[in-house]
Amino acid sequence: MSAPEINSHPEGVILSLKVSPKARKNGITGTHDGQLKVSVTAVPEKGKANTAVLKLLATKLQTSRSQLEIIRGETSPQKQLLVREMTSEELSS
Repeated sequence: MSAPEINSHPEGVILSLKVSPKARKNGITGTHDGQLKVSVTAVPEKGKANTAVLKLLATKLQTSRSQLEIIRGETSPQKQLLVREMTSEELSS
């Protein structure tokens, strides 16, 4: 599995995501074309899938939910996630 693309940002780092809602279980399922593939059981309506993605990644990254923000792709499977107060080295480890 190749590493996802991580870009620097003045507030932290940006991580590209490919989200699959209505999955069988929540989890990180790999990478594809520089994007981290994330599956969530929530449906993609009224922000439920986005909330599930943020909750899952906060747990996996061992960070607070308030440090995470979807900055692009609110209604798309392709999203860009801003992870505040984290470096690419910290994110990679």
